[in-house]
Amino acid sequence: MSAVSCVLEVGCQLGEGPLWQHAEGALWWLDIRGRTLHRWQPDTGARHDWPLHDLCGCFALARDGRVILAMRDGLHDFNPKTGACRPIAHPESDLPGNRPNDGKCDRAGRFWFGTMQANFDDAGAGLPITRLSGWIYRVDGDTSIARFDGPFGIVNTFAWSPDDRVMYSADTLAGELHAYDFDASAGTIANRRVFSALEGHGFPDGSTVDAEGHLWNARVNHGSLIRFAPDGRVEREIPLPVTRPTSCIFGGPDLRTLYITSASDELTAEQRAAQPHAGHLFALRTEVPGLPETPFAG
Repeated sequence: MSAVSCVLEVGCQLGEGPLWQHAEGALWWLDIRGRTLHRWQPDTGARHDWPLHDLCGCFALARDGRVILAMRDGLHDFNPKTGACRPIAHPESDLPGNRPNDGKCDRAGRFWFGTMQANFDDAGAGLPITRLSGWIYRVDGDTSIARFDGPFGIVNTFAWSPDDRVMYSADTLAGELHAYDFDASAGTIANRRVFSALEGHGFPDGSTVDAEGHLWNARVNHGSLIRFAPDGRVEREIPLPVTRPTSCIFGGPDLRTLYITSASDELTAEQRAAQPHAGHLFALRTEVPGLPETPFAG
């Protein structure tokens, strides 16, 4: 395994939700707090940034080039070529003060995402989380929406075992990674249990699964990645040069480059000085490849 390196100085406030678009060799991710969608092609260096009209917690890439944005004011259909953004639905109109957080498509192209109480206001000032109001949702190709498990403090992490029998999620506020029985044909989850409640290693943020079925999890406020075995055992821990890594995804032509997003928000002036690369994009090469991501089915 190679050393961790900073591959792009992007300076996100809250970099999150990386996705690898294999056909175009492009990495996409968000700056949630900075309200920006990013796209970068490592081979050519080409980069495009799209300012967004509202806070966006996660997104899905559709087969025809559209992007499904999960925003504070609901789901939107975004066309990167024209900039047109069309509202689809608002699954949490009954939960004012919430916002979307992490999300990803399963292998049938259904978009799963989670929510939480908004932890910063329109001006970007931090807000305390005072209630458990996060839920897990599934968006089908026809844009119908189903609400599943909850409530949680901060819903995070969406990843599936290679055999599609387990879906992983997390409640960052509780410090827990969860595993569900996953019915791939029905697109349903059941039998939530604690996969890991590791103490002393920060909090679980975004994750991805490799071809051996190990879960790679970013440990926010601890500055590391942990590779969990399918039984929940810590197989290895990799230190990072920033304390707020947020998520990771496999990319590159062979899916053996693990890209890692990070955040610079919530750091003191002293911490920022000690972590000049906070908010940038990192990568390392791994022996075991990842699995290809599935585009949204709509």
